[in-house]
Amino acid sequence: MSTIERDVTAATLQEALRKKEEELEALRARLATWEAGYEAVPKRDVPFTSVSGREVDPLYTPLNREDAEGHDEALGLPGEFPFTRGPYSTMYRTRLWTMRQFAGFATAEETNERYHYLLRNGQTGLSVAFDFPTLMGYDSDHPRSLGEVGVCGVAISSLADMETLFDGIPLDRVSVSMTINGPAIILFCFYVAAAEKQGVSPEKLQGTVQNDILKEYQAQHAWVYPPEPALRAIVDMFEWCSEHAPKYNPISISGYHIREAGSTASQELAFTLRNGFEYVERGIARGLDVDDFAPRLSFFFDIHNDFFEEIAKLRAARRIWARRLKDVYGARNPASWRLRTHCQTAGVTLTAQQPENNIVRVAYQALAAVLGGTQSLHTNSMDETLALPTEKAVRIALRTQQILAHETGVPNTIDPLAGSYYVETLTDELEAEAEEIFREIDEVGGVVPGIEAGWFQKEIAHSALRQQEELEAGSRVIVGVNGFTDGSGDVSIETLRIDRTVEGRQRARMAELRASRDDEAVQRTLSALTEGARTGANLVPLILDCARAYCTLFEIRFAMEEVFGSYKEPVFF
Repeated sequence: MSTIERDVTAATLQEALRKKEEELEALRARLATWEAGYEAVPKRDVPFTSVSGREVDPLYTPLNREDAEGHDEALGLPGEFPFTRGPYSTMYRTRLWTMRQFAGFATAEETNERYHYLLRNGQTGLSVAFDFPTLMGYDSDHPRSLGEVGVCGVAISSLADMETLFDGIPLDRVSVSMTINGPAIILFCFYVAAAEKQGVSPEKLQGTVQNDILKEYQAQHAWVYPPEPALRAIVDMFEWCSEHAPKYNPISISGYHIREAGSTASQELAFTLRNGFEYVERGIARGLDVDDFAPRLSFFFDIHNDFFEEIAKLRAARRIWARRLKDVYGARNPASWRLRTHCQTAGVTLTAQQPENNIVRVAYQALAAVLGGTQSLHTNSMDETLALPTEKAVRIALRTQQILAHETGVPNTIDPLAGSYYVETLTDELEAEAEEIFREIDEVGGVVPGIEAGWFQKEIAHSALRQQEELEAGSRVIVGVNGFTDGSGDVSIETLRIDRTVEGRQRARMAELRASRDDEAVQRTLSALTEGARTGANLVPLILDCARAYCTLFEIRFAMEEVFGSYKEPVFF
């Protein structure tokens, strides 16, 4: 090598070292600012040490390594744009994720007993599972409810049922999530009115109502009204909650059911976020300031079996949401950029064969959710593929989260997999795949036209078919199903059986309600609701009046259906 060549090489190396040191110095400055904010927030009163007594730092960056390299701006720092490393600066060192078990069966009285049991056993939030008639907006005594009352969730047909459901549970202190979509606005109003009966104002309510109708048309199919009036009702809730219930999340934009229907991780990510953008655009079109409602939009993701892919999915979701809200929708409040999510382990991965294996699956999925930075988590019970879970199975599922939180050391540091070549590559790849799917959705005209044309439904179906073919061919193994079966299909575990007298008891309760309420108030409030639906008034105050008059779920549904009509899905296949 000549002297000139050596000089050029030395100069190039010196310049690279200089740039590297500048990057690290900039990171030191940013980290100092982050640490000042971190120190200002109270932490949980626990030792942040390993089992061996080793101190665990709250955050790891390239500066923790002797061969430190520059810091990727796409990662940022926890609690800072673009939130790849977590939506909050202190994450689980200040507050663990909410342990929220999905529960509901039979009547409101029986589910209320289960809720008290869960709270006594350390659960920190409630999540309501409704029966199928309630999900579809039918009363327990409606002819279409026959045989389904209380079977797959709790039957709630009026404010009276909602009052019983939360009897003895302080709604100003317990966060409540409700998984309901088509008639979500009605169940939300029952909940608000039940809180009023406890003396709790809407301003104090914390929790979430799922209320994500777009994914119903795409995947789950529990709808009532056509897309446009259904979207109107959702934006009405954005508007009302912004003013009256600022701590309550009026929607949980859900990828869970999209994934359960058979989508890939990238489809779940893209469809969910694109639905979220649609809701933002509808709110802005109503004339709402994006910063008035976006901070209360929450998300709900499925956590499937591919451990690292699920972690990367949550990290990519935060980054995409932050950039789009800031750069496209002009949100100025960092809270609008911050994607917060509930996660649930994947029901579709549970097997009826060798059901105890589900405990292991759920534990790994829960670990992925926490490493991905979830704010709330439900762990499925091992027996849910056979029946509603027993108390024993629910307790094991809850203990799974508690062991993860208190014994593993995982919550001690924030985003511990940051910088992993594999995780960062997956995060980038999922982000790029989501952006490509966004373009495809735009090409079919957007979310609602895509639903009406069956585009989303077909994409999910094709993905589901591919996965099923892989299982049947044996190229993908499910332990206990198409591999390691031991020649047995043993499912000999205790399961919960719903008392078949539930429907009769609920019908009697409905008859008593109808006989004791003020019929004039019922008719007056229902008529006002129908008129409000026709004239474009915000529906929440009108439905609240109906709830307070003890109008039933179906009566309220039908009062709006007279104006909105009902949705009938076209045939796509």
